[in-house]
Amino acid sequence: MELQLSTPALLFSAITLLMLAYTNRFLAIATLIRGLHKNYLKAPDQEIIVEQIHNLRRRLTLIKNMQLFGVFSFLGCVVCMFLLFQGFTVIANWVFMVSMGTLLISLGISLVEIQISTKALNLELSDMEGIFQNRKSSLDLFFKKDDKSSDVND
Repeated sequence: MELQLSTPALLFSAITLLMLAYTNRFLAIATLIRGLHKNYLKAPDQEIIVEQIHNLRRRLTLIKNMQLFGVFSFLGCVVCMFLLFQGFTVIANWVFMVSMGTLLISLGISLVEIQISTKALNLELSDMEGIFQNRKSSLDLFFKKDDKSSDVND
């Protein structure tokens, strides 16, 4: 298969959208860290805040690496297009493969970061579940479990 100039160009929009999503994740983490910092200054002895700081630091590192490998992928596509334009197709093929590899690494790191953020959110939700377990909603009337123990015929 011969690599065309349009092939790496197709990745430009995909990589750009990925970088935008990574930047949005970074900004969300930055907002969380700033809010957590304010809470930590008010009550520095809270153990849960220290755990959240470690979690956010790890996620921040992952997002930085996601962006780094995304930029490498983008640069690889640009270099690949330049090499194709100059007629160096063999080298361009290798550069394109490296570019795709760095994109895969970036997506893999993104998957790990999503797993960590999901675990953190589930912990937050489990803390709140205890408060709302005793409340009944209006939908409980429609989705009420039948008590089989009271229907036993003697």
